[in-house]
Amino acid sequence: MPTSLITLAESLGLAYLSGVSLYATVALLGFASHAGWITLPQGPLTGLENPFVIAIATTLAVIEFIATLIPGVATLWESVHTFIRPPAAAVLAVATAWHGDPSLILAAGLLGGGLGLATHVTRLGLRVAVDTSPEPVTNGLLNIAELSVLATLSYLVWRHPIVALVIALALLVLTAMLVRVVWRALSNLFKGNWGIFLRPREEEVRPYRSRLTTKKQ
Repeated sequence: MPTSLITLAESLGLAYLSGVSLYATVALLGFASHAGWITLPQGPLTGLENPFVIAIATTLAVIEFIATLIPGVATLWESVHTFIRPPAAAVLAVATAWHGDPSLILAAGLLGGGLGLATHVTRLGLRVAVDTSPEPVTNGLLNIAELSVLATLSYLVWRHPIVALVIALALLVLTAMLVRVVWRALSNLFKGNWGIFLRPREEEVRPYRSRLTTKKQ
């Protein structure tokens, strides 16, 4: 498989992770590389191995975890990061492809920034929907799920980059579909359409009514 394709897959995989959680991604990659579990490509990206960078990213990741547990604060935090995660995703994608030719670096930056934005927007939609719940349990479960995805893909990006990218794109599509379902359910709930949750749909009931009518005749 061409080296340029592998590098682009690594760049986009890292951009996806940055769109989910920039600080946790940097902390995980830095720690894993420092421990020798993964090998980061030569170039600016090796700066993630610096203990100082790891410490800062870990601190911010912990703050983010706590902030997203608090209703209202979670939505504000995610909204502010609309201006942080996508540009950072583009920068990290470029840093990953830094050893490649200029056209590859440009493609990594453009596609990485776009993927980072798409990932963040779908995550923001899901977070805002979940944040309507007054309890922190739902947010906490979502945090744990995201960290599990980050840890798994942070390893796969450097071992099986094509597989990691396919999984990332699949998760992006599934998240977008989930956001739509959740927002539709919340919309019906706020409008007082409780019946949609309590009774079968009319088209599901109609065949049974027809059978009962036939039996009576």
